[in-house]
Amino acid sequence: MDLFESALEDRFGDYAPLAARMRPRSVDEIVGQVHILGEGRSLRSLIASGDLSSIVLWGPAGTGKTTLANVIAASTDAHFEPMSAVSSGVKDVREVIEKAKDRLGQQGQRTVLFLDEIHRFNKSQQDALLPAVENGWIVLVGATTENPSFEVNSPLMSRSLLFRLEALSEEDVLEIIKRALADEERGLGTLRLEVTPDALEHIARSTGGDARSALNALEAASSMAAGTGKIDVDVAEEALQRRALPYDKSGDWHYDVISAFIKSMRGSDPDAAVYWMARMLDAGEDPRFIARRMVIFASEDVGNADPVALQVAVAAHHALEFVGLPEARINLSQATTYLALAPKSNAAYLAINKAQQDVQDHGPLPVPKHLKDASGSASRAIGAGKGYEYPHSHGGYVEQQYLPNRLAKSRYYEPVSGREAELAKELDKKTDRD
Repeated sequence: MDLFESALEDRFGDYAPLAARMRPRSVDEIVGQVHILGEGRSLRSLIASGDLSSIVLWGPAGTGKTTLANVIAASTDAHFEPMSAVSSGVKDVREVIEKAKDRLGQQGQRTVLFLDEIHRFNKSQQDALLPAVENGWIVLVGATTENPSFEVNSPLMSRSLLFRLEALSEEDVLEIIKRALADEERGLGTLRLEVTPDALEHIARSTGGDARSALNALEAASSMAAGTGKIDVDVAEEALQRRALPYDKSGDWHYDVISAFIKSMRGSDPDAAVYWMARMLDAGEDPRFIARRMVIFASEDVGNADPVALQVAVAAHHALEFVGLPEARINLSQATTYLALAPKSNAAYLAINKAQQDVQDHGPLPVPKHLKDASGSASRAIGAGKGYEYPHSHGGYVEQQYLPNRLAKSRYYEPVSGREAELAKELDKKTDRD
């Protein structure tokens, strides 16, 4: 460490944010993630063994990915090299790898390369890491909020262990902020702040399992309470302002919340469906995405049990384009509640799935002769259309085969409920369905 780095280290406690100062220095100081860090659990055992291997840490913001990378390096006396995929490129990666090779060869010290937001690297950038990981020149610790199965190259994933981090519970966050209030060396202990239980609970509850956000809010509240030394709910609310909901429009929160929205409508719970829609709108989700999902849902999960559902969903989509937000939120809410309360049937969804499977399994089966186009004389000369019965000549319906011969007895559409129950009766009258 040179003189500049030494001076910077000395000043760290004076200028670093509370969240950085309170970062755990060992596995024992880490709160939460018991499923991988509890006694005898996988990641804890790996760290304790000192047998480093490349890993990918996947989880929401503020759950300790950077902390774990630091702890892994410190526990094995490895050199820690932080890098952000947002601001780095292949050139930077290669420079780090060359230094890591020199460090390993000359000093026998391994290098832990912590690559934050690894999903931001494209394929060629990720490929640049492969030789170093394969040869053990670096120990890669990649951090991502995205599902690495989709965002991290398969060759890199196959050479790394994957650990999923969960959002911290309110109890975990409470413990973390209480530690910061009591710690006189790195935290706020010397300030002797008086913090009401309600204020603590409000901060823990309002930061969505994000320890960094909670500590930032606590630090802001401590500055606001400098005159009185007291932090109550009002001060906590002012410090939090309007919290940014944990929702990344391109990440896992995006998929989790839209999944909850759809499943709530499918489960006929209009209150939950409207709540999840409000979450998405509040987080800045594109309302057209929400509207499109409702149009799909109207056919996939309601279908002919209530054919009006599709009209309602499409109308809401048009209303959004015509009116725009914020007023269109009312149109979206109307459609959401209608879809949630509508009778449910996935018969149309299952029908197309079954039909497509038969197409894949049996290939392009020939059209029966009586169904072929007979508008041309040449076609008629070879028997096209021969034997076809015109339904309108028989009162609107006549029984005949419409499927290819091999699939003549296949059944794709099975009516379920609501309006479909009436359709089922009509179908039973007209066909001999096995």
